[in-house]
Amino acid sequence: MLKICKTNEENLTKETEAIEKGCWVHLNNPDTDEIEMTSEHTGLDKDFLKAALDKEESSRLEVEGDQILVLLDIPIMEVVQTTAIYSTIPLGIVLNDDYIVTISLQENNIIDDFLEQKIKTFYTYKKSRFILQILLRIDKYYLSFLKQIDKASKNIETQLSKSLRNKELFDMMGLEKSLVYFSTSLKANQITLEKMLKLKIMHKYPEDEDLLEDVIIENRQAIEMANIHRDILSATMDAFASIISNNLNVVMKILTSITIVMAVPTIIASFFGMNVPMPWGNFPIAFIGIIIITLFVCAIVLIILVRKKMF
Repeated sequence: MLKICKTNEENLTKETEAIEKGCWVHLNNPDTDEIEMTSEHTGLDKDFLKAALDKEESSRLEVEGDQILVLLDIPIMEVVQTTAIYSTIPLGIVLNDDYIVTISLQENNIIDDFLEQKIKTFYTYKKSRFILQILLRIDKYYLSFLKQIDKASKNIETQLSKSLRNKELFDMMGLEKSLVYFSTSLKANQITLEKMLKLKIMHKYPEDEDLLEDVIIENRQAIEMANIHRDILSATMDAFASIISNNLNVVMKILTSITIVMAVPTIIASFFGMNVPMPWGNFPIAFIGIIIITLFVCAIVLIILVRKKMF
């Protein structure tokens, strides 16, 4: 899918049909024809336009002549059977003196916010500001998803403390995996941002210095939050693993104690059930006496086990 937006002389950004100088082109999971057409009209390298279509691509910056490729990892959330799955996908930004093109594999909140005019002071002809605004929006969504992950982990902790089922542990493992993705992607974005700061285009508008500072602060904050949440979640999983193991030991100890108590009447019944002459064989109340003796011995064994804290 291809969308074209351009800011007019009245500083209003509207969607247009033709690719013109100063416009912004967004390609969402484009086919070969859309890439060919975009490359032909903008003069941008096809390989740059295709870079973001590889899920395994990591964040990086490339400069070739008057063309710049910025690859960033952006956070996404997908709901699978009522469970939120967090991961990252590459977002490509390719620009030259006249055009700026963004490419993504699927729809995402970052680009949708720009298409829906939710960003103030967004102009398609101010490319450096546009890139900074994208970076700031990416960091804000990282922070938002990190807060959601933190809430989800607390809910799972509550469920896990009550049920101790495998499902909750697998859910926590999924959140921990998401935090690893976020932490790795944020660090890669940070390196790309540091490289971008060396480009002259990033310092074109002096009024964007505050925006640049916000981007740096938000990105560092997101990295710190991702690392903190990952460490907390990892420690929590280790703690619950120990709790589950301890609970299993308690259950096994109780079952072993019950087995010992139940073994006493089994042993006594085995002795008196032998097909040979036994003491008290001619007494009419021998059976009741044996039962009383058995219960007495079981009680003694039970008291010993309780004192040994086996129950």
